[in-house]
Amino acid sequence: MLAENTNSSVNKEQIRGGWFNRFLSTVEWLGNLLPHPITLFACFSLFIILLSGILGYFEVSVPDPRPLDAAGRDPDGMIEVISLFSAEGLQRIVGGLVTNFTGFAPLGTVLVALLGVAVAEHSGLLSAAMRGLVLKAPARLVTFTLVFAGILSNTAAELGYVVLIPMAAMIFHSLGRHPLAGLAAAFAGVSGGYSANLFLGTIDPLLAGLTTEAAKMIDPEYAVGPEANYFFMFVSVFLIAILGAVITEKIVEPRLGKFDPSQAESNLEKTQMQALTSTERRGLRNAGLALLAVGLVLCITIIPQFGGVLLHPETGGLKGSPFLKGIVAFIFVSFAIPGFVYGKTVGCMKNDKDVINAMSQGMSTLGMYIVLVFFASQFVAFFNWTNLGTVLAVKGAALLTALGLDGPEVFVFFILMCAMVNLSLGSSSAQWAVTAPIFVPMLMLVGFAPEVIQAAYRIGDSVTNLITPMMSYFGLILAVASRYQKNLGIGTLVATMLPYSMIFFVGWTLLFYLWVFVLGMPVGPGAPTYYTP
Repeated sequence: MLAENTNSSVNKEQIRGGWFNRFLSTVEWLGNLLPHPITLFACFSLFIILLSGILGYFEVSVPDPRPLDAAGRDPDGMIEVISLFSAEGLQRIVGGLVTNFTGFAPLGTVLVALLGVAVAEHSGLLSAAMRGLVLKAPARLVTFTLVFAGILSNTAAELGYVVLIPMAAMIFHSLGRHPLAGLAAAFAGVSGGYSANLFLGTIDPLLAGLTTEAAKMIDPEYAVGPEANYFFMFVSVFLIAILGAVITEKIVEPRLGKFDPSQAESNLEKTQMQALTSTERRGLRNAGLALLAVGLVLCITIIPQFGGVLLHPETGGLKGSPFLKGIVAFIFVSFAIPGFVYGKTVGCMKNDKDVINAMSQGMSTLGMYIVLVFFASQFVAFFNWTNLGTVLAVKGAALLTALGLDGPEVFVFFILMCAMVNLSLGSSSAQWAVTAPIFVPMLMLVGFAPEVIQAAYRIGDSVTNLITPMMSYFGLILAVASRYQKNLGIGTLVATMLPYSMIFFVGWTLLFYLWVFVLGMPVGPGAPTYYTP
């Protein structure tokens, strides 16, 4: 995993001048003042303990808005802040330290999903699929294909940044177009369209687990599955791909003008793109057949005529069925089996040992994530135990109602808020771990379902990835861009990406409003739009 904040070595002289560059410089400076996300969660946990002690001493409480027979509702109808700054609190903290971590919903689901993705990635299947998709695209569809491939590459987090974005610049260069336009198009898909995808990936169970933990503050039985936003994210792929292609060809590329080779590195022409070999093409074909076979088997499990063994045992439907509850297992096999078939075909995987090695290598990249989850799980648990999240949600919901912001328009402000927070806290999981315990209960009390709230968050979390220096791979993108334009500054790169960020925000928010509130479509299978406490 590449180190975060690689942009810190950027020459400060390159970002001076102009109000927008000064704004970005300020964002970078403020972001660098923040401690590491792991340290941040440790500090938040200590803060929750101290704050609960103060509010508990003053017996702060709010009326419980849930029905009288709701699970977890106190008989006196009040929600009180519970102090952890006490002997009982210390006992609970010490006793729950391990179970907070091992029982944290996103941990197991992400690990299981990544086992399958690791096989597909280390066999070369994902890289070959991306190259095959882009290099075979007709010239007039190259831009659209690059953005589209960038969005799909998010299934394996590093693939788009490390492979596709540099390759996109080379493709545009080979076509006589400005390489930075190709880089921008791929970057827009990989980072600006981060949450959208045609397939469920590791980000889906990760966010769903955090949303579930937050939703349980209001409804202890509520569960959000990895498939919760699948319909909306599927449709979003095409919106982002079309917008990304139009922005590239109508705004970004004309602004860049004609490429000047004298501004590029002297050895630039030595870089060659690798076309798919006949063996790789055969591997892709076999992997595709394997994926089709896996898909057919999964379909059979939910067809009543074939027994519907994974349908809901009582209702016979998909909602709440073992199929949806076990969707992470299907993510695993849908990547692992085609990945092994591809590896077997091209000769890089011969037996079970190679598969196990691939899984082990995939797990080895998660050291930082596991440490982050440990501290994040403590923060979320403390927030739940103290009732601070619920109290804050009740107060916030009352404020929204008083301001008249209890309708769909509240999501415009929510998405904008998430986009602004993302400028300084670039990690998707870290940001949602902090904000979900506050806003999921708050918006649930206003009347919106957690699945819809999560979908809105994913828009804000994606669109400003393109313009924040705090995004983990921003320094890498700057380094690749500098190969084609020496002395390229961070301000130039951000100015190039700003049209994508702005138009994605407007277009994606409009799509969300139309999809959810005008057309009345669910954001995912069985996902409700509204919630009644």
